[in-house]
Amino acid sequence: QGIFVLGLPYALLHSGYSGLLLIVLAAALCCYTGKILIACLYEENEDGQLIRVRDTYEDIANACCKKLSPSLGGIVVNVTQVVELIMTCILYLVVSGNLLSHSFPYVPVTEKTWSVIAFVTLLPCIFIRTLKIVSKLSQLCSLVHLVIIFVVITYCLTQMHQWSWAKFRTSTEFENFLVSVGVIIFSYTSQIFLPTLEGNMKNPGEFRCMLNWTHFLACILKTTFALTAFLTWGEKTKEVITDNLPSFLETLVNLCLLTKALLSYPLPFFAATEIVYSCISNDNHSNYRSPLLALTVRGSFLLLTLLMAMFTPHFALLMGLSGSVTGAAMTFLLPSLFHLKLQWKKLSFLEKCADISVFILGFLCSLAGIVCSIKGLLEVFG
Repeated sequence: QGIFVLGLPYALLHSGYSGLLLIVLAAALCCYTGKILIACLYEENEDGQLIRVRDTYEDIANACCKKLSPSLGGIVVNVTQVVELIMTCILYLVVSGNLLSHSFPYVPVTEKTWSVIAFVTLLPCIFIRTLKIVSKLSQLCSLVHLVIIFVVITYCLTQMHQWSWAKFRTSTEFENFLVSVGVIIFSYTSQIFLPTLEGNMKNPGEFRCMLNWTHFLACILKTTFALTAFLTWGEKTKEVITDNLPSFLETLVNLCLLTKALLSYPLPFFAATEIVYSCISNDNHSNYRSPLLALTVRGSFLLLTLLMAMFTPHFALLMGLSGSVTGAAMTFLLPSLFHLKLQWKKLSFLEKCADISVFILGFLCSLAGIVCSIKGLLEVFG
């Protein structure tokens, strides 16, 4: 689910009824592209049995581009992955500053300064060398997230007497609608982790079933959360939905969200720095033969996330831009393109049409979302 689920009610504000359809459609499309991405890991042997011949997203990309360059595809995928992961880290800092400023409104400190304070607590990330520590932090993060969602939905249910479907817009501005598309797409992105996940499953044959159920449940939870929150506040829905809570709940939930954001930061940060370090050192991800280089890479990325958070402190617009650029590429464009390239002779006519349709749809959404998100950011900066 992730902390970015908090932006879905705001997406409904600008997309109306179509936003509900988008949440469902995005789940179906993300589930489909997840399946075809994993299909690219396999090839048939002489006996017609499927054998896993690739391990990562990078391997798939290199296989598709091997005629042009043995490593071109991998470079493109790695750059896209790093951008998406770093943008995720930036968003955690942005939302941390937002949460702190709303939790302590009487403290004479700007939102940017609060982001710096949150950044200071993340400095120990420079010394994280293994995924074991990150996994423990992620477990705590999941528990905090469950508490947050439960509190918000429970409060919204107590306000059912003021719900009205009239709060939904029958018409929406095209640009705002496209930004909402980026927000919704970004809330589902998980393709980066699927090859590793499938490879570590006890029974990989159950991957497709697992993907169906997880996307179905995610769709139900996202729709329920976004709908109940939007029906409660309507036109007053804010970028981060917890800002709408009454003061006696807002501070408590915001502090929980702050804890979740800070606990969530190490995973994408660790993954991004591991990719960059491995490309620089051409070494195994877990072995640091040059501790100074590793510290330099992690320190540089940590500082980069702070600088970006300071200059673009707008949660929904930044999330929309991320979803439009890297989210659409990793979730729609590349999986469909790679599937067509590697499996063309085995695909049926309908499967080819489906892949081409997903690619075109992803391209149009990405292009339009990029333009509108950048325009929105430029307008905010005056």
